Amino acid sequence: MARSLSLTAYRALSWGGQHAHGDMHAARPDGQLVWFHATTPERLSALQDLSGRLLQQSPELNVLFTRPPASESRRWPRHLLGAIELPQDHPAATRDFMRHWHPDVCIWTGGSLQPNLIAQTSEQQIPMILLGAVENELHLRRHRWLPDLLRTTLDCFDMILADSEASARYVRRSGISSGKVSVSSALQVSPNPRPWPEEELVETNQVLAGRPVWLSAWSQDSEFISILIAHRHALRFLHRLLLVLHVADPNEADPLKARLKAMDLRCADWDAGDEIEDSTQVVLSTVAENLELWYRVAPVTFLGSSLEPGAGGQNPLTAVSLGSAVLYGSNVQGHIDTYARLASAGAARAVRNADALGAGVVQLLAPDQAASVALAGWQVVTEGAHLTDQLIDLIQNKLDKQDQ
Repeated sequence: MARSLSLTAYRALSWGGQHAHGDMHAARPDGQLVWFHATTPERLSALQDLSGRLLQQSPELNVLFTRPPASESRRWPRHLLGAIELPQDHPAATRDFMRHWHPDVCIWTGGSLQPNLIAQTSEQQIPMILLGAVENELHLRRHRWLPDLLRTTLDCFDMILADSEASARYVRRSGISSGKVSVSSALQVSPNPRPWPEEELVETNQVLAGRPVWLSAWSQDSEFISILIAHRHALRFLHRLLLVLHVADPNEADPLKARLKAMDLRCADWDAGDEIEDSTQVVLSTVAENLELWYRVAPVTFLGSSLEPGAGGQNPLTAVSLGSAVLYGSNVQGHIDTYARLASAGAARAVRNADALGAGVVQLLAPDQAASVALAGWQVVTEGAHLTDQLIDLIQNKLDKQDQ
C-alpha cells in the first residue's frame, strides 16, 4: 500500500503548475519502436552507437532518442541535439508522450528518474532496462518525504544494470529484488575500425625500418608548439624517433611546415607523397582516414584537441582498439567518462604540458610499458563490446515477446 500511496502523492503534487508537452512534431513510425533515453551527451553517443548495431541486425526496427527536459540539456553540444526533449514530469504531459510514441522497449541510462513517466511506461507493460545506474544520480532529493517513491520507480524496470557494486547495493537497499540488479561496465561507443590493406601496413613498416614512432592525432594549432617541444625532449633519449603529426585543420598544415623549418625539424608531407627518409623527424598528415593506419603502426598516440581548452578532446577508443597506448591532455570534457575509465584501468595516461608529454612518450615507447598499457586498453574495449552484444540480445528478446 505504501508503494501506491507514494506514487499517488507524487502524481497529485505533479498536477500543480504549468507543463510543456515536449517535442511531438514527428509522426510515430509504423512498426516496433525502441526508445533510448540518455541523461548525458556521452551516454547519447553510446546509445546511438548501440542502435546502429541493432539496426544492422534488424533494419525494420525504428528508434527514438530522448534527452532530459530543456532545463537540464540546454548546454549539450549542438551535434548531439538530434534527440528530442522529454516533457517535464507532469502526469498529463507524460501521458500524451506515451500515447504519441508508445514504444515497445525502453532503455534508460543513468539516473534523473521521472517517476510519472516511468510508472506510466510500466503500466502500459512496456519492458524497461535501466542501464548504468549510478547511486548519486538516483536520489529523488526533492521528494525524500515520500518514503517509497524511489523503490516504486526503480521497481518499474525489468532489469537494472548498475555501474558499480556500491550502486548495486544502493538499489537493493531501496527495496529492489536482487534478481533484478547486476553490475555491468558502462555502455560506450564500440570502435569498429575497417580492415587495413596488409600490403600497405607491411610497406609502411618497411619504410620506417624499425624506428620508434609516436603519433599526435587531431592536433590543434594551439597545441603545435607543445607537441613539437615534447618531440624535441623525446629526441634527446630516442635519437631516431619519428613523430607522425596529424593536423586537425588542413588549413594549418602549410603554416606548420614553416614552423618546422624554423625549428630545424625535417618534415615529410605524407599526403603529398613525400618519402620518409632516415633524416625525417616529423611526418605531416591532414587526412583523418589515415589515422587508422598510424594507430596500427605507432605504439604510442597522443590524442590531441585536449591540451588546451575549447575542443573538448577526441574519442580514444579507436586508437585503443588498434593497439596504441594513449596519452591525453586534461581538457577532454566531451569524453570524460571514457578517459576516466581507461585511466582507471591503466589503459591511458594524462599529461598536463609539453614536458609531461615528452616524458610520457619516452616512458611508453619502452616495449614493456607500451604492451602493458595496450593490453589494458584492449580489455576495456572488449568488455564494452560484450555489453553491446548482451544488450542487443536483450532488446531482441523483449521485442520478440512483445510481438507474441
